[in-house]
Amino acid sequence: MADPSFTYVSGPDDFLANRAATKLWKSMSSEVDDEFSIEVIDGNALKVEDVETLVSRLRDATQTLGLFGGRRVVWLKGCTFLADNKTGRAEGTQTACQDLQEILEVIRPEDVGVLISASPVDRRKRFPKWLEKHGEYVASGGVDSKGNGAEALAAILEEECSSMGVEIGSHSAEALTSKVNGNSRLLIEEVRKLATYLGPEGGEITLELIEELVPNFGEGDFFETTEAFFSRNLEWTLQALRRHFFAGNDARPVIASLQNRNRLLIQLKSLVDGGEIQVVGRGIAKPGFERAADKYQDRYAGLSDKSNYNVFTQNLWYMGKLLGARKMPSLKRLIDHQGEFIRVFEEIIERPGEQEEALRNLAIRCLA
Repeated sequence: MADPSFTYVSGPDDFLANRAATKLWKSMSSEVDDEFSIEVIDGNALKVEDVETLVSRLRDATQTLGLFGGRRVVWLKGCTFLADNKTGRAEGTQTACQDLQEILEVIRPEDVGVLISASPVDRRKRFPKWLEKHGEYVASGGVDSKGNGAEALAAILEEECSSMGVEIGSHSAEALTSKVNGNSRLLIEEVRKLATYLGPEGGEITLELIEELVPNFGEGDFFETTEAFFSRNLEWTLQALRRHFFAGNDARPVIASLQNRNRLLIQLKSLVDGGEIQVVGRGIAKPGFERAADKYQDRYAGLSDKSNYNVFTQNLWYMGKLLGARKMPSLKRLIDHQGEFIRVFEEIIERPGEQEEALRNLAIRCLA
């Protein structure tokens, strides 16, 4: 197969896709001395006529000779017509995409470099498949609509910390990701903020620093209290509860987060004790996990979307972290926890002014 005549960047996260494409574009455009041979075309299209205009502009850009000769570079940036939306599904858009394909097929990369970026993308369509197959494809990663992509976020966090000259531990990394609710843009910006706070000498982004400087964005997982609790660390749990209530937060989200984690651990512990899945190192063996999913699929009828009631809808990497990070409580202890969570919920309904005390007593009963 001949070398690709264009570069194609896509992914489920528009911020990460644009970030990856921007990095490539800086490299491409730096090789061109003539500023008139560098062109960026905004790929946002609200209707079919916009798509046709973009295709026409790209045709002109790839066929126009540079003013002083030499190579040209063109970026069709942030295409929205490849998504599963009204414009993307239109018959006229499909025809325009066919025209775009014909343009890309005859490009001479020695004369013109073409970069195409898009997010989100409906990868079921023929044209995005063609772009991936025939171009130099760069998948930007990120979190999709089902919450997959924790590995990508972890890699981005590590990369950003390295570029800013700071370090972050695993607990702190998970807490920060939870604080920003898995949002890649916020994750990067918060790392930069924390690194700036640490100063030019660098240092470590600690859990204490995150709790002090990073707010909860959206419906976060209230990770610190949950992580402390299931680490079986009573002192840490009590401190996390103090910080949570000092900020004026409510008890209900904490209870919900504890219940959600505990439900998953009950299912995982049952599967491990029954020999259905195997822990390999700090992860779960994928073949066994998939066999168990097929075996018990009838037990989860109606729970095909991501849910903590169905462990098989969860990210395998994250489930492996829950199992491999530390010694798990017994199945009986986990079931007892569920009863305690119900009990404390009833207590805060009866005594809403004593929420912190109720949760502190819960932690002592479960962990002391």
